[in-house]
Amino acid sequence: MTAPLPTPPAPTPGPAGGIPRRGLMLVLVAPSGAGKTSIARALRTWDPTMVFSVSVTTRSARPGEVDGVDYHFIDETAFDRMVTAGALLEHATVFGRKYGTPRAEVEAHLAAGRDVLFDIDWQGAKQLQKSAPRDCVSLFILPPSRHALELRLRKRGQDDAAEIANRMRLAAEETAHWNAFDYVILNKDFAHSVRMAQSIVEAERLRVHRRTGLVPIANALQSVGEP
Repeated sequence: MTAPLPTPPAPTPGPAGGIPRRGLMLVLVAPSGAGKTSIARALRTWDPTMVFSVSVTTRSARPGEVDGVDYHFIDETAFDRMVTAGALLEHATVFGRKYGTPRAEVEAHLAAGRDVLFDIDWQGAKQLQKSAPRDCVSLFILPPSRHALELRLRKRGQDDAAEIANRMRLAAEETAHWNAFDYVILNKDFAHSVRMAQSIVEAERLRVHRRTGLVPIANALQSVGEP
C-alpha cells in the first residue's frame, strides 16, 4: 500500500509584495556549457529561500555525495513503486540508471511559498510542463553561438576532444526544442542574463493564481457596504 502524501505546510509570505503566495517551479534547460548551472547558483545567491529539486535515482552515490542533499538514493523496486503510484512528477532512464522528481517534496515546497529550481533536460521539462502546468515556469538558456559554446567547453578543461564533439552534438539536439519554453535567454553577458532570470521570477511570482493571499483581501473589499 502506498503511504499517503504528507500534508503540505501552510503558505508563508514571499517576496511578492508581502502577500502569501504559492511557490513556482523554475525549470532551467540548456546545452552543456551554456551557463545554466551558474545562473541557477546566482539565483540562489539572490534569493536563498529558493531550493533545488532533489531527484530520486537508482544509481549509487559517488564520493562526496550525500543522500537527501544531492539525490535520494533508492533501489529499482522502490523507484518502480513510485512510478506506479504517480509519486513522480517526471522520470527518465539515463545510461541504465533511473532518475525522477518526487511529487510530494516539491508540492510541500510550493505550498509553503518556496520556489523550486530544476536543472534537467528538455524531456524532463516537457513532462513537468504536462504534470504541473500552473506551477511550471520553463526557461531555456541559449549560448550566443556554436563557436562560443565550443570555446566555453574547451576553456573548462574537463573533456577531451571526443567528449566535446559529443557535447556539441547533444547541444544541437537540445537546442531544437528551444521554442517549447515559456522564456528564452541568450546568454551573451552573464550578469545581464542573471538580471533577466531574476525579472522572470519576480514577474511570475505576481501571477494572480499564485498569490493566495489576495483572496481574503479581495473578498473583504467586495463585502464592504455602500457608503
